[in-house]
Amino acid sequence: MLPRLGGAKITFPPEGLRSAVSKDPERILIVRMSHLGDVVCSLPVFHALREAFPSAEIAWVVQPEFAGLLEGLPGLQRVFRFGRRDGWRAWPRLRRELAGFRADLVVDAQANLKSAAAVWCAGPANRVRRAGPHRDDWRERFGARILSDPAPRLPPTRAHAVDRMVALASHVAPGVAPRFDAALTQAELAGGESLLDELLPGAARGDRLLHVAAPGDVRSWPPERFGELAERLAASGRRVLLLSGPREADAGRALEARLSGRDRIRHCVGQRDLRALASLFAAAGRRGMRLVGCDSGPLHLACASGLAAYALAGPQDAARTGPWSPRGPELARAIHAAEPPACAPCLARRCTHADGPVCMTGIGVEAVLEVALAD
Repeated sequence: MLPRLGGAKITFPPEGLRSAVSKDPERILIVRMSHLGDVVCSLPVFHALREAFPSAEIAWVVQPEFAGLLEGLPGLQRVFRFGRRDGWRAWPRLRRELAGFRADLVVDAQANLKSAAAVWCAGPANRVRRAGPHRDDWRERFGARILSDPAPRLPPTRAHAVDRMVALASHVAPGVAPRFDAALTQAELAGGESLLDELLPGAARGDRLLHVAAPGDVRSWPPERFGELAERLAASGRRVLLLSGPREADAGRALEARLSGRDRIRHCVGQRDLRALASLFAAAGRRGMRLVGCDSGPLHLACASGLAAYALAGPQDAARTGPWSPRGPELARAIHAAEPPACAPCLARRCTHADGPVCMTGIGVEAVLEVALAD
């Protein structure tokens, strides 16, 4: 349940009109609540603001399940956890917390009605500069009326989520070179090296990471195919690390039991620490490894951490939300079904195709193996 955005107490400045704040902001709030991949894609906004306004205090509103990536991010002073599962009770609590923070610049990096409500909670338009993407980039365009400082409209050729966040970063912090990583510390980077050697001893170029998809997600590839792919990679002489987070833990344990005793296949089941995961990906990237997975937050985190990734793409539009690497498009590839259905990409969260999600089940192990073995 969202707080009401209409009514006499809330004003909507005309598009393009800046608030009266002209000095450098002292307290900056970023609003990007979910999901993990989108939070990762929003990191350029944080980095640009941190560099442009080094003396400002910066905070971020995010859902608890993704807060671990941001807590410990150098230069981010506060993380406000928005408990989406708490229902309407989350809103008065968030409003109290943001009122105490007293931001003078709020950057909406999510662009929907939920994030617009969070922007409203941060303070009145006559005190707070409210920046965000152009109205055309909002999921619910009515919410864009909360802004006093929208970014310019992007051309259709720059439709990827990362492009939109880089454009927003350039709008609120002009002249700053984009940065995409999670700003891992030296200790975290060393920890990633140790963790990789613990999970896959002697991991090197040519070895592969497979991120198991969450069962029931329309974007998922069947777990048994990940198992078959792991076996085929191992038979070719590659070593494989199968990764599964909390949502995929059951599938990960089933694969661990099925593939028990395979010397070249190792497992990491139920991994939760997002910064440790980013450190693991960074270590794998430095060693020239590759990740194969579905469209997911961990896949985007891998790309941002410098690890080349191959995404199994079906209902999502890879041109808008597919893998994106700052190191170049050749390190972030999408793999589609040989004969995708006419409805793909549909962007739907539930499949209505008569034969089920054939855009994903139509991706064969042989086709993925060919790509995974290419380097």
